[in-house]
Amino acid sequence: MLFWIFVFLLTRQSGLTQGHPDLLSRAATEASCDCTINSCRTLFDIVWGCLATIFACTWVALHQNVPDPDLGHFALLMRKLRMMLVTIIAPELIVGFAARQFLSAREISKEFDVSTTHGFFCTMGGFVSEESHPVSTKKQLPAYISAIQKIKKADIDNKSKGDTLSKGVAIAQGLWFVTQCLARAFQHLPLTELEVATLAFAVLSVVIRLLWLHKPLDVQQSIVVARSEVDIDPLQEEDITPMNNGLHTLLDKLGGPIVGDYSDYPPFSSTSVPSFYSIEIDAKNTHEFINLAGVLGVGTIFGSIHCAAWNALFPSMAEMWIWRISSVFIAAYPALTVLLAVAIGAWAYDNDIAQAVLASFVLVGLVVYPICRLFLIILSFTTLRSLPPSAFVDVNWSNYIPHL
Repeated sequence: MLFWIFVFLLTRQSGLTQGHPDLLSRAATEASCDCTINSCRTLFDIVWGCLATIFACTWVALHQNVPDPDLGHFALLMRKLRMMLVTIIAPELIVGFAARQFLSAREISKEFDVSTTHGFFCTMGGFVSEESHPVSTKKQLPAYISAIQKIKKADIDNKSKGDTLSKGVAIAQGLWFVTQCLARAFQHLPLTELEVATLAFAVLSVVIRLLWLHKPLDVQQSIVVARSEVDIDPLQEEDITPMNNGLHTLLDKLGGPIVGDYSDYPPFSSTSVPSFYSIEIDAKNTHEFINLAGVLGVGTIFGSIHCAAWNALFPSMAEMWIWRISSVFIAAYPALTVLLAVAIGAWAYDNDIAQAVLASFVLVGLVVYPICRLFLIILSFTTLRSLPPSAFVDVNWSNYIPHL
């Protein structure tokens, strides 16, 4: 409810700016006659603040799984750049990824009496066997849990490139940007389209950082653990390592990033876990549905924040309608997908035609969704060429500070 009130306030202030010329003229007068460092901001200030926040929400906020030990520096850089690109195009996938790992880490912590950090380190492929294979499934853990319990939490934290304090500061940075946007809304000052897009990243980044608060950051090397006297039956290893018949549909390949389905992942022949991997937890089907609904729900929130610029001043009508259509599609498509999937699962689960409709709807969205995201990213910068004068008026923070 608070989120929708927030979006309403942003939309309302955009409409006030567009519909009341007196407000624009007054802001222009203030900007021209008293343009001091305390009352005005420049285009550079707007762009730099947004780019710094987006960088913190995409590059800095990423907590990747432990990479393959044979990867070089360039390969590691490209690996993180690809993840950053995914975060920019579809940040809700990263939220779902973080949520799955959080649930996995919490369940491992409760079931095997270890810390949440141990659970995160396990699900991110941080523990490996003496044969250099990740200990990354529930079936493997009983054979290695004795060695894992002997490893101190401090030893794992030492491999992290960030501690709780630095992550807390990063969360505060995202909350500060949200506070600035709220302050502009209350003072009827417009937000640029770039700021609205950055606001969407900032909100999701706070959620991601909270979910990954106890996950080690940018770990490059794993920890070797020895197998205890509780051994794994060879037949169980065959169960864990599925046969690779090469028959994968497009939806199967997307199952990992979207819902964490890595049924074809072979832990006994791998040296690292996949980029979006998380350990399978109990009640798998239920959690998969919750994760999918959560990812799509976050996508709806992400698109709804862009709708806050519905009544903003655009340089042209074409740009305004492209922004509106793209925002509505991003906000509505995830919710419609959930409703369609629930309806088919409840009333037409065994109907081939219904399944084909759902698959077609998903595939169309996978094509249109990235296009709409690119439109919003491009428009965020092209609209900077023609901003209203009031967009350069800074927030008057003295209104919120008690003073004589």
